[in-house]
Amino acid sequence: MDWEPGKKSVAEPSAWSQALLVELAVSPDGERLAAVLREEGSARVVVNGEPWETSFDKAWYLRFSPDGRLTALVNADMKWTVAVDGKPWEAAFGFAWNTLFSRAGDVMAACVQDNGRYLAAVDGKPWKQGFFDLSDLVLSAEGGRTAAVVQAKALAEGDVFAFDQGAFAVAVDGKPWDNTFVNCWTPVFSPDASSVAAQVRTSPREYTVAVDGKPWEQGFACVWEPRFSPADGSVTVPARTPKGWALVRDGRPLWDKTFAQVLSHEYSPDGSRVAAVVAPSFGKWTVAVDGRPWRARFDQAVFDLCFSPDSGRVAATVRHRGKWTLACDGTTWDESFDMVGPPVFSPDGSRLAARVRRGDTWTVFVDGKPAGDAYARAFDPVFNDDGVRVLVRGISARGLYFRQVVAL
Repeated sequence: MDWEPGKKSVAEPSAWSQALLVELAVSPDGERLAAVLREEGSARVVVNGEPWETSFDKAWYLRFSPDGRLTALVNADMKWTVAVDGKPWEAAFGFAWNTLFSRAGDVMAACVQDNGRYLAAVDGKPWKQGFFDLSDLVLSAEGGRTAAVVQAKALAEGDVFAFDQGAFAVAVDGKPWDNTFVNCWTPVFSPDASSVAAQVRTSPREYTVAVDGKPWEQGFACVWEPRFSPADGSVTVPARTPKGWALVRDGRPLWDKTFAQVLSHEYSPDGSRVAAVVAPSFGKWTVAVDGRPWRARFDQAVFDLCFSPDSGRVAATVRHRGKWTLACDGTTWDESFDMVGPPVFSPDGSRLAARVRRGDTWTVFVDGKPAGDAYARAFDPVFNDDGVRVLVRGISARGLYFRQVVAL
């Protein structure tokens, strides 16, 4: 990637065509701007003004993979598939949605439906078995495995008794768990992809976590998305207990405190720390790290919780009194905004950035201060390896797309 400081105009999407511009995507290195252009009866994917060789009846969900390849969900001759850099998968389906990538971007997956059955396809190869329904597809970090919530048993319309007996499971690489549940949600892989955990509903009023199809003995009034510990492989989940909301590990409370609410939680990359979005009292939100909540309280929301790559810092987007900003280790930026994108740490964790909006103008802020120019639309910032430069990508009010490298 070119990290020489400076700003250059890469493309002018407003001049590409009189056709309807449906959506835009920017490559990770900022060198390419892609768009779907919709004309009467057809759709074209254009990259820096140059169209793919093949046009399609329809195209949507434009995404760049982490390794820089451009993907789109495309329709031709009444069949849907995934096109990668203009080349469609050989297999086509009745419908396709939700393209996913491995961490390196070398493996791609998507949800597909064909002949009334729902399944997943990986690099164009579908599961051998289809299901009555499919949702919450996940791809393991290295791309070797897939998992999704599936309806494994047929349900007649209005048959509440069969529903209460359980018809849903998690299918891993196309094979469903032996146990079925009233509902399943949000499957997650262990770090080595050897196990899958999911939140499950075992009865109309009881929820728990199932690991590889086996539910915990302990049931709860409600649970949220589980996580595997990178350190020891244990499973944790926010759960509602008789004493309040708690973070539970393998069915037992992990922290000695309960809260009015515990929402999403995340582990540090090294597995030594865990943080969660919590409400110590009703309507007062913050972040708790290893059970200890920040002193700062926010009256509306806390989102996008994340650790720095070195595991040393914790950040989140927060909304307080109608304004958004970033909070890191319990301290908020001095500036507040109408909207804030997700926090982005530098590789060494020393810097924190996000795209922010005031009125109609987007800017990238680093450590609470503006970096680079203002734009009508901006994309998430990218740091170089040592964190001393940041890539700013934005579209100006005149419709020009710029790639700008700022020295910090």
